[in-house]
This record gives sequence, structure tokens and C-alpha cells, in this order.
Amino acid sequence: MVTSLPLWSPSADRAAASGMAAFRAFCEKRSGSSFADTPALHDWSLGQPTAFWDAVWDFFGVVGEKGSVPIENESAMPGARFLPGARLNFAENLLRQLDGIDGEADAIISICEDKSERRWSWNRLRAEVSRLQQAMAAAGIAAGDRVAGLLPNIPESIAAMLAATSLGAVWCSASPDFGPRGILDRFGQIEPKLLLTVDGYWYAGKRIDLRDKLAEVLPQLPSLEGVVVIPLTENGLDLSALPKAIGWNAYIENFAPAELRFERLPFDHPLFILFSSGTTGAPKCIIHRAGGVLLQHLKEHGLHTDVKPGDRLFYFTTLGWMMWNWLVSGLARGATLLLFDGSPFHPAPSVLFDYAEREGMTHFGTSAKYIDALRKSGVRPAESHDLTKLRAMMSTGSPLSIEGFRFVYEGIKADLHLASISGGTDIVSCFVLGDPTRPVWPGEIQGPGLGMAVEVWTDEGKPAAVGEKGELVCTQPFPVMPLGFFADDSGAKYRAAYFERFPGVWCHGDFAERTEHGGLVIHGRSDATLNPGGVRIGTAEIYAQVETIPEINEAICIGQEHEGDVRVVLFVTLRNGARLEDALRDTIRRTIRAGASPRHVPAVIVEVSDIPRTKSGKIVELAVRDTVHGREVKNKEALANPEALDLYRDLPELRA
Repeated sequence: MVTSLPLWSPSADRAAASGMAAFRAFCEKRSGSSFADTPALHDWSLGQPTAFWDAVWDFFGVVGEKGSVPIENESAMPGARFLPGARLNFAENLLRQLDGIDGEADAIISICEDKSERRWSWNRLRAEVSRLQQAMAAAGIAAGDRVAGLLPNIPESIAAMLAATSLGAVWCSASPDFGPRGILDRFGQIEPKLLLTVDGYWYAGKRIDLRDKLAEVLPQLPSLEGVVVIPLTENGLDLSALPKAIGWNAYIENFAPAELRFERLPFDHPLFILFSSGTTGAPKCIIHRAGGVLLQHLKEHGLHTDVKPGDRLFYFTTLGWMMWNWLVSGLARGATLLLFDGSPFHPAPSVLFDYAEREGMTHFGTSAKYIDALRKSGVRPAESHDLTKLRAMMSTGSPLSIEGFRFVYEGIKADLHLASISGGTDIVSCFVLGDPTRPVWPGEIQGPGLGMAVEVWTDEGKPAAVGEKGELVCTQPFPVMPLGFFADDSGAKYRAAYFERFPGVWCHGDFAERTEHGGLVIHGRSDATLNPGGVRIGTAEIYAQVETIPEINEAICIGQEHEGDVRVVLFVTLRNGARLEDALRDTIRRTIRAGASPRHVPAVIVEVSDIPRTKSGKIVELAVRDTVHGREVKNKEALANPEALDLYRDLPELRA
């Protein structure tokens, strides 16, 4: 991908004032080497992993005992152990009093769609965590127990996670919009001892009562010894139909705020269990280690995203997406977390930018789909909102198109670090992400994370040339590799998921290419790539072209088995008033042919009224492909709108 000019470059002063520049100087002094830029620092981080991760610990002042052995079995993947002698507590590092941060300053600001707004100071947050910590300990919660949250994105969710992990318990969460089967498919596997939830929540102007769903689910979770219900939508809680349930206030009322205590545990102690999307079967229960998550998130927030103490960090997410875990770690940088729960388009598309202006948001995180929807809505915050304090915008969830990149700079803010980031639930962090000291080029992720040996490989297991598409891999161990999968004692499923394709190398399952600027482009998931005539095509390449057409709202593309080959089938939803006639089909084909290649041009184009997606908003190409081929779609509970799959069944257009 060749472009003549970057969309943005940091000023010399801004680059010099960044956390990345400060860390580079720190490493230069410590190593006696000189690093001209981030790529040079990245090379050093791979060549000297022991020195690099040791520097991350010290630069950020991690609270705990580091131990004397930095890495054990340094080259084994899986099998390497980082800081095997270290002892720390994740919650302690998020709740410590950083220099310059007043205890009465905002730690969390939260708004819900019902217009309620709450502010928790750092002192208030610590007090709430203390009360919860005492209540959990009194209820027998201890290191290794699972504590589950079926919760919206509110302050109590963060307090519950911190209280549980302060005791060494393992936190796992899901969004309350999951259906009963989706909840049981997740929590039923890990046998939580305690569940925290709410009576209801708000979305798109509607109050959704959760108690009937809870009454169905709770009896099927026999491991639960207690259920704590937060009265989010009404004060008078009737919990008579919910076994073992108690209200939030009653749960903590006997415990006054006290000095927090933190159970310091080994670096590899389990911290989170995150769940894969589960659209091809039961969700994988991925266990993440406390020390690895802490070091990786400190690096990503403090260096790649340039979050500083006192910044105001926002990410539009739910507790069913790993970006919530990533967002909460911003506390370790002394950032104020800005929470939002509800629809990002209710009551108007400007709602999140109203929030950004009012609270002086410095970092705005969202999905590529949101940016694209905002672009098509005609909203231009640059013309309607004061975003003076906004320094960075992060995008993930799916590849951000070139048009999406351009819209951010033309329609949101011209002087902004746009960091397209990619990683996932598997590592609760990123393989590739931003760099506040280097230019942003259209459609490109700026580069690999420090300490991450990211490459693009061909099917033969060889490094691909610049511009050549292949598999995104990581060739060296890193501290945030999962401990494994829950109930996979032999590790067979874990190894099969990431190390079967290329033994000893993490194969992430993304179809990608390296660029001439040292960045990367993600072309979609490898298992969703198209193979017409035996040539691999990334679906994101097609979406990038189709979604520039004004009449197209959104698209999803699959490969259909046809006459001994695979043909490209494109489904589109149209904007109001548009019709899929021959002229529009011709426009679609011409646009794809000119912007991608003749091989990308779909053989069939079909209009649909909806596109199925996961709870976190990702479109599900594999589920559509299975439906088109008459195969059963497993675990529809993982979808936000499973009924949409019916639109793709037995279509006459696909029989010819």
C-alpha cells in the first residue's frame, strides 16, 4: 500500500514529551546504547528481552518483589516463564497513590443512558474496594476462586474486579445483554463462587429488566455461594425469586472502609478468564496471568498510547469485550476512567462527543464500525464540538478503512494521534498498535508493540515480503501469553489453538501484510479469507472499497462453494431510499475492481436487511458462510442478533 503523505505527524515537541521518548531515553541510559527511533528500540526489545521487560517493570515502578530471574526457558513458546520469582498484586498496582494525583481527584466518571452521572474520587474508589474486599473475604472468597460479573460498564463493576483480584480471586465477566445460554456457556464452564449483577440496565431508550433472566440462569450455576445485585434501575429491590441473592448495600453495610490489604502472589497467578466469541462452538475460557497483563497494559497505555497521570481515558466497551479489561488498567497510569453504558447513538449520534467535550476527554477509544457509522451519519464533531483536549483516538474490533482514517482527521480532529490497534481476547492486549512519536499513514497500523516479535509469514512458514499477504505470527515468547484454557489440563487445546500451524510460533489467525513504512495492514481473519481460484483474499479489502459507496450502509462477504471452486458472494445493507438495481451492482463491481483487483469482484451481490454480529459488534462471516451452505451454526447465543441469520438461508440468488 503506497501513499504519498501521512495523515498526521507529531510535532517535535509533542514527540519529545511522550512516554515513548522518555522510555527510550531510560533504556539508552541503562543499556549504554543509542536508539534513533521506536523501530530501533523495538529491535533492542527483541534482541534483549530480559533487559527490556526488566526496564518496563522499573520504568513504571511496579509495586511488588521482582525476583532475580527475569526469564526462565527464554526461547520456549509455549513454556517460557517471565519473572518466575516475582510476587505482586494487580489491584495494588491499579490503586496505588501516584505522585501528583490528589485523593479527591476523579478516578471514575460514569454516565448511563438514563442520564445518571456519578463521580468517584480515588478515595471513594479505594473505600468501596475496601468494603467489598472485606465482604468477599467474610464470605470465604480466597485466592484462585472465580468471581463473575454479569454487569454493565459502571463504577461498581471496576470496584468488584479490584476487590476480587486484591484477594487473588480470578475475575471473569460478561455483558447483561447476553442471553441465558450465552451466560451459562461462559460461567457454567468456570464454576464461579460469587456472581455480581444488576437488576436491569438501559439501552436505546429502553429499560431492560434482568431479573427474569437471572431467575432462569442462577439455578443452573450450582457452584454459586452468593449473588450480589446492584439496584441500577430501581431502588426497591425484590430479590425473592433469585436464590442466594442479596442487594449490594446489604452486602457491604457491615463493613466500614479500612486500609486495603493485597495478597501478593506469583507473576503467573491467574487474574482474568476471558471468553472467545463462541460463534463456532462453546467459548474458550482463556486464563490470563496477573504479572503479564500488568506489564503489557502499562507498556501499551504509557508508551504506545501515551496515557499520563491525570489524563481522561475513554473506551466504548462492555464487560463482554476485552477492551473493558484494557480500559480499567488505565488506573495504573493515574488516569481518570470515563465510563459510558448504553447506545452510542441514543438519543443522538453526538452523545459520545458531548461527553468528550464536557469532561475534557484526552483519549477516545472505540470500534472501526462506530467510526464508519459516524461517517455515514453525517456527524462531523470537528465542526460542532470543542475537542481541544483530545490527543488520541484508538480504533479496534475490525480493520479501519482508509476512508475511516481520513474521516477521523477531516471530521473529528486534524491534530490527533489515531492509533489503530489489533490483538484480541487471546492476549487481552495488542500485537500491533500506535506510536505517538511517528507518522500515521492511511489504512495502516503504525507498528508492532515493543517486545512483540510480530511478523507476517507465508503458508510455507517464511517471512513475507513487504506488501505480500500472509499469516500474522509472533516468533518470540511474551509475558501476556495465556496460562492456558480452563479445564485443559494437558494443554492440548491451547497448543492446537495457537501453535499447531507453525510449531513453536504463535499463529494469531489474522491475514495481514507489512507496509513500506514499517506498519501493518490487517485484511481480516484468516479463517474468513476467500479463495476464488486458489488465491487468498482478505474480506477487509472488499469492505474498504464497498463502504465508500454512498448507497451502501454495511457489507459482509463470504466464499460460497460453487461448481468445484469458491465464488465471492457479497451481502449489503442499503441506506434509506437506496435500491439494489443493476446500476448499483455495476458501481459496486467497478469500485472493487479499481480499488482492489478483478479477483475481489463478487460473483453475486445480494441485498439483506441486517448483518449478524457478536455482542462486541464484530460481523460473523463464518456463521453466514455456514448458514449459506446449510450447516448448523453453533452457539447462536454468542450473537447480538441471531435472528439475522435467517436472512441468509435458502436464498434463490445463490442457487444459480
